[in-house]
Amino acid sequence: MRKGAKRKAASRKQEDTQVKASHQNQEENHKPAPKAKRAKTSKPQTEPEYFEDTRNLEDLWKVAFPVGTEWDQLDTVYQYNWNFSNLEDAFEEGGKLYGKKAYLFGCTEPQLVPYNGENKVICIPVVVAAVSPFPPSDKIGINSVQREAEEIVPMKQMKMDWVPYIPLENRASQVDRLKSQIFILSCTQRRVALKKMKIDRLKKYEYCLPYFYQPLKEDELEQSTEVQIIFPAERKPVFCEFDWELDELDFTDKLIKEDELDKDQKDAFKEFVKEKIREANKANRQAREARKKALEEMSEETKAAFENMRFYKFYPVQTPDAPDVSNVKSPFINRYYGKAQEVL
Repeated sequence: MRKGAKRKAASRKQEDTQVKASHQNQEENHKPAPKAKRAKTSKPQTEPEYFEDTRNLEDLWKVAFPVGTEWDQLDTVYQYNWNFSNLEDAFEEGGKLYGKKAYLFGCTEPQLVPYNGENKVICIPVVVAAVSPFPPSDKIGINSVQREAEEIVPMKQMKMDWVPYIPLENRASQVDRLKSQIFILSCTQRRVALKKMKIDRLKKYEYCLPYFYQPLKEDELEQSTEVQIIFPAERKPVFCEFDWELDELDFTDKLIKEDELDKDQKDAFKEFVKEKIREANKANRQAREARKKALEEMSEETKAAFENMRFYKFYPVQTPDAPDVSNVKSPFINRYYGKAQEVL
């Protein structure tokens, strides 16, 4: 090869190298700059949340229907965070009601109690437990000062009945419903239907009292010599009590003097009182005869059950976020059940 040809080839090779290097520089200049890595920010440390465990019987007091409470007062009963851990503990191992069959019903007691620095009238929820191998009663008493006569009706007439209570942890099992040792007095009357209910029927619920009849001892009503008088006078009804062993019918003169009774209705009022006395005597006699017959037909097993039947009355325990009811506890349940053997 000639010398000139070699120089030309070398020159061409050098140009190609320079062009290639130029292209590489341009490509590198056009490459996007690498993204800067985002600095990791450490999350602030949060306090772990703690939730109280759901207690197995914590809704027991709520599902026991508060018999006799006015419908428009029900919401006020549940506005406080009442605690019935004493009732729950009674059914746990070592408790007073552990392993025993018990029938529970609720009621309310309006009481003046201190709360948040002031005294307030509050409807206090109470639960009564009757320890018995069978339901203490299947009837409800309906009575009030406004009603002329007391009614004793089947529970089902007021849509009430004893139903098994299933603890929270067992509610998925239908078998446990058959094994239940705890029964509650339940009411299936829906509150949304109250608007269509007649006033007299509606008021009956407010006058309801759980009924109990103890055949082994004479009822107080059998021994009573007192009658409630509601005389339908022309101007206004006359309300009074009359004891036929202690009082005299001459008290009508006092009513006339106090302008409670018109003079021309004196004889009618006396006859009305006498009729009420005759009715009360008849009712007392029938009650004694019925009790005597019931005892004669009763088995020894049933007699033993009535003798050993015990009533426990539970009030809410004291907590910071509910009214303190410790000073208003009473053993009295109602006129049928009398007094509880133990108040907790």
